[in-house]
Amino acid sequence: MSELKLKLSVLPAEPGCYLMKDKYGEILYVGKSKNLRNRVRSYFTGAHDEKTMRLVREITDFDFIVTSTEVESLLLELNLIKKHYPRYNVLLKDDKSYPFIKITREKHPRLLVTRTVKPSTGTYFGPYPNAYSAHETKKLLDRIYPLRKCNTMPDKLCLYYHIGQCLGPCVFNVEQDQYDEMKRGITRFLNGETEEIMDDLKIKMEKAAESLEFEKAKEYRDLMGHIENTMMKQKMMTADMTARDVFGYSVAKGWMSVSVLLIRNGNLIEKKAELFPIKDDVEEEFHRYIVQFYDLKSNLLPKEVHIPKEFDKDIISQIIDTKVLQPMRGAKKEMVDLAHKNARIAVENKFEIIERDERRTVKAIEALGEALDIETPIRIEAFDNSNIQGVDPVSVMVSFVDGRPSKKDYRKFKIRTVENIDDYASMAEAVRRRYTRVLKEKLPLPNLIIVDGGIGHMNTVKSVLLDEMSLDIPVAGLAKNDKHQTAELLFGDDAEIVPLKKNSQSFYLLQRIQDEVHRFAISFHRNLRSKSQSMSVLDNIEGVGPKRKQKLLKHFGSIKRMKEKGVEDFTEIGIPKKVAEHIIESIT
Repeated sequence: MSELKLKLSVLPAEPGCYLMKDKYGEILYVGKSKNLRNRVRSYFTGAHDEKTMRLVREITDFDFIVTSTEVESLLLELNLIKKHYPRYNVLLKDDKSYPFIKITREKHPRLLVTRTVKPSTGTYFGPYPNAYSAHETKKLLDRIYPLRKCNTMPDKLCLYYHIGQCLGPCVFNVEQDQYDEMKRGITRFLNGETEEIMDDLKIKMEKAAESLEFEKAKEYRDLMGHIENTMMKQKMMTADMTARDVFGYSVAKGWMSVSVLLIRNGNLIEKKAELFPIKDDVEEEFHRYIVQFYDLKSNLLPKEVHIPKEFDKDIISQIIDTKVLQPMRGAKKEMVDLAHKNARIAVENKFEIIERDERRTVKAIEALGEALDIETPIRIEAFDNSNIQGVDPVSVMVSFVDGRPSKKDYRKFKIRTVENIDDYASMAEAVRRRYTRVLKEKLPLPNLIIVDGGIGHMNTVKSVLLDEMSLDIPVAGLAKNDKHQTAELLFGDDAEIVPLKKNSQSFYLLQRIQDEVHRFAISFHRNLRSKSQSMSVLDNIEGVGPKRKQKLLKHFGSIKRMKEKGVEDFTEIGIPKKVAEHIIESIT
């Protein structure tokens, strides 16, 4: 701690980024500040919320990088977070792209739903937050506007022509004027101008009813109803068609909510709200959020971005290549107020859920650490074996960080050195391989290891850790009852039962860990057996690869039928004579 204080005393009062580290050298948190000295020192003085206190307890070292400007530090911070993925940083992880409806720029245009935007290839409408709605809207337009459906032009009329959803350009000459009229109709429709289409469908419905064509009349009626549902008027935000994103925020109890209203063609098409703990001051958190928001490929830059008046728009203007405004009055100011309101509601509605989740995870690992009289097990790694009568034995490891599964850290082990059924030896091999690699690559060590088993499994793991690697890591065992459910936690040299209430969050956490490691082991073993069962005697014959194996089985049907054939039967299908002789020798 004295070395840490010394480093704190010589920090520069410059803009830049800082990287907080734990005792294993793992980066816990990346932050930025206008003044590195004040920001980093603030973590070690004064009162903090629970999350920041937990972060500070783990910090044993830090690095920093000085930048020329605050804008540079903002961009650097984003790159550092992407590189290291610190677990105390909150990032936008929703990288899905939203679908657009596209009219292609071809001689015979098509109507498509796509998630890839290439402006030179067509006209785009959207994005549509609901993919199902986009596809249903496209189906509806297909019934009204008979554009080409096929990817490649066929040489004869297809079903779409016969049901009235294509003009048949593969056979008939279609004038460009017809396409232009349909494109104008689709554009009006997707911009909300559906009155003309509704009037036309109403006339057709009435005519069909007068002609006693009730099925057709019903079809027109249903089509009108679908249009009403699909194109239901949204709240008009502005009279112009400018694409704009409107940001608002709210702060409560150490958390910040940022709400984004996506306005397209005068309509509010989506409302987003993100909730995250505050590590820096509010303005820095807000600037960081916007940078991350537009760094995601799915969030295309609009013509305008509206932000609250409290923040420095010049910083945002230097980073995102679009017009940044701070409305002070009128309809645009009302949009910002609405974004503020959405952010406030998000905080009020979700804060209780977040607190419950914190109790379920953070409190669970803290209580577990107290029950075992060890440091809080922030990183827990659990092992389990799987085999069927000694066939294809495997072991797996799952990792839980802060009480949640960390699936990127899961590991699978095909057992190499164990013959027959030996559960202890299999687990020993898996543990040995796991922590040999951890030490070699200087990966973070767990605070607690859990094995699916009793005192025998625990002693096996302890022996590998202590005797072979000199690692002193707490090891616990999970015993199951006759219904194969988590029953008791075992710990200590004599594997004594740890008294945990069955309705406690700690016990629920142990159940989740045991269920997850068992599921992962069974899944891995099944996949391995499935692959081994698809193998045949052909796999071990020189000159027979996957393609040649497939060719042989397709032609002869089975190994049994191959046994009845001679060399000439194989050479007739292109198998070299020498390889054919090897095959016959191997299968007979």
